[in-house]
Amino acid sequence: MTSYRPLHDGWVLSGSSGDVPATVPGCVHTDLLAAGLIDDPYLDDNENRLGWIGRTAWTYTTVFSWSGDEHERTDLVCAGLDTVAEITLNGVRVAATANQHRSYRFPVRHLLREGGNTLTVTFGPALEYAEERRAALGFRPGAYEAPYAFIRKMACNFGWDWGPALVTAGIWRPIGLESWSGARLASVRPLADGSGRVDVHVTVERATEAPLTLTASVAGVTAEVRLAAGQRSAVVPLTVPSPRLWWPRGYGDQHRYELAVRLGDSSWTGKIGFRSIELDEDAFRLTVNGTPVFVRGVNWIPDDCFSSRVTRDRLAARFGQAAGAGVNLLRVWGGGLYESDDFYDLADELGLLVWQDFPFACAAYPEEEPFRSEVAAEAREHVTRLSAHPSLVLWCGNNENLEGHADWGWQAELDNRSWGGGFYHHLLPSIVAELDPTRPYIPGSPFSADPAAPPQDPSTGTIHIWDVWNREDYRHYATYTPRFVAEFGFQGPPAYATLRRAVSGELAADAPLVLHHQKADDGNGKLLRGLGDHLPAPVSFDDWHYLTQLNQARAITFGVERFRALMPYCMGTIVWQLNDCWPVTSWSAIDGDGRRKPLWYALRRLYADRLLTVQGDEVAVVNDGDEPWLGELVLTRQSLSGRPLAKEAVPVEAATRSVVRVALPAAVGDPDDPTAELLTVQLGDARLVSFFAEDTAVAFAPADYDARAEPVEGGYRVTVTARTLLRELALFPDRLDPAASVDAMLVTLLPGEETTFHITTDQPLDPEALTTYPVLRCVNEPRE
Repeated sequence: MTSYRPLHDGWVLSGSSGDVPATVPGCVHTDLLAAGLIDDPYLDDNENRLGWIGRTAWTYTTVFSWSGDEHERTDLVCAGLDTVAEITLNGVRVAATANQHRSYRFPVRHLLREGGNTLTVTFGPALEYAEERRAALGFRPGAYEAPYAFIRKMACNFGWDWGPALVTAGIWRPIGLESWSGARLASVRPLADGSGRVDVHVTVERATEAPLTLTASVAGVTAEVRLAAGQRSAVVPLTVPSPRLWWPRGYGDQHRYELAVRLGDSSWTGKIGFRSIELDEDAFRLTVNGTPVFVRGVNWIPDDCFSSRVTRDRLAARFGQAAGAGVNLLRVWGGGLYESDDFYDLADELGLLVWQDFPFACAAYPEEEPFRSEVAAEAREHVTRLSAHPSLVLWCGNNENLEGHADWGWQAELDNRSWGGGFYHHLLPSIVAELDPTRPYIPGSPFSADPAAPPQDPSTGTIHIWDVWNREDYRHYATYTPRFVAEFGFQGPPAYATLRRAVSGELAADAPLVLHHQKADDGNGKLLRGLGDHLPAPVSFDDWHYLTQLNQARAITFGVERFRALMPYCMGTIVWQLNDCWPVTSWSAIDGDGRRKPLWYALRRLYADRLLTVQGDEVAVVNDGDEPWLGELVLTRQSLSGRPLAKEAVPVEAATRSVVRVALPAAVGDPDDPTAELLTVQLGDARLVSFFAEDTAVAFAPADYDARAEPVEGGYRVTVTARTLLRELALFPDRLDPAASVDAMLVTLLPGEETTFHITTDQPLDPEALTTYPVLRCVNEPRE
């Protein structure tokens, strides 16, 4: 029988600040914060005064007792060391490591003593290590000056255009002692398909060369394999007759089976799912169990700069928010991490597909040693570790490095130095092909299936769209006819309560502390220019906050509607981004405190199975559900006061997983006065209100309505009855109670219509405040 003993207690952190208690798993920043030696890096501009932490050596020390046992071997198992580490046990050097993305196992039984034992892990400054490697290997171009390409560590730790520069160090994943005898299961790599076949690949570490018996069982099917003397690997084939398949959410149930593997006293259990995956690289169409899937995706970044704080419960909350918005795929972006086991298990459970980037992003990376060996080791570890998860459907070599090499002028700067191409085109695909041939691999994104085509060729593979936001108005999305959009986004500030917590001073768009929580180049300038002729110019902070949040939702709405209407030519959108790692103005739908921005509510409509959208002179009826969508499409042109001017009814039938385009009859599609009319599109319960002009040109009457708030179980009910048209009603209860949330947002009412918002809170709120500015907002509210 193997035994495992965690070593998470009694740690002390030593450095330039003296000795403080340490939490393991954890990191230096969180230990210093808990000891009261630094201010919260996420508040105000405290980040600016903490750069010294990443340039300081730190030592973690613990003393633990040990007494001999019956086992032959005892290993020190380190699930994650961040990053440049030297380990000593009882004064003897055990190992040195320099890769946050790897786990390590070291034999230490010969170093253990009866009674007290001292374990020390010293972390060298990550910045100095990276700078030394850069000096030795030569400059490599990248998106930022920080030398993150010269160390195998989470790249965004060094700062990004949405994240702070907080260069961490510490024992960030579990550490402990594992004792065993005879032989142990070193790795289990189940490769399942959609037929019920699973080949269980096993590697064995031995303390004896005697023959061994390996058994595996799933769904009542058991197989046994004998390992001859000295044999260290084997494959156990199992076939489950007529298995229930694992499906992505929206396509079927997420059936999983428990797989048990045993080698003497060493055992492994995990859940697997039977499903098949195919990728047409040219069309960039994912097919699961023979069914093409339109990807309704979001990009995922690390949910906290301090990764040990991301618990299973926190991931479950974030995944619930993604699923609640209709998302069916998470792309784990290459500037972050291979995520935790909990991450992929929750994705399996919820039916969220996972696209996994290898951790390379926005820079040329050296391929010389020690990096080539480190990359190979980490890739082999994680391709093996994640093989059991049916949610994982794609491995991708990097984020934007193919484009950087082709289109960003890197080749001249590199002067023939290595840049990572050997990783993306040779090393990584060979590892995936060897260890997990059941999943597709692409060398990067953006990516063209035609090697002769530029990476951003929209006719093949994937593209990233960033001229919108950086330079172009969001209507520019209409010029794209892509196969698959793996990144596109538009910024908006975080929720009011999030910004208020993060900034102790004045809340103003140009206030220094507010600007510190905006990391994008000219970010606030782009926010204001992005309003264009879409929305009024803000005259106060409250206006700026509401209108820029709304414009973020509008921009993504325009893009997603455009691309979904192109199905099946276009087979996916992955919005940048779902989440944030701290309180910041960014492209996220969920802010750094976990609050839903207006964009989240827009995504919930955009990523629903059924979507109505006006595309030029047509209505696109998008049906990505399992049942046909049929009925009478009612098109009504009417005045802003609600008076019908023309009406047409067109029978439609959208088959499952299809788009039907209906030409707008001239009577309803051609307004007499674009500034004074609108179009409603109705099919069953689905309704769309579309305008013929931008909001700043529409002759809205000043908003007039009745609103009442009444307490109900679990919070409040706010009912709004429109006397005039109300454009994009939004309610922000977090201004009154930071923990309060609302069930709906961005509701347009025609005169005489009524809607109800449900607010969740356990606090008493002022009913009048709930129904007035700045909590209740709409575009055409009276303005001074």
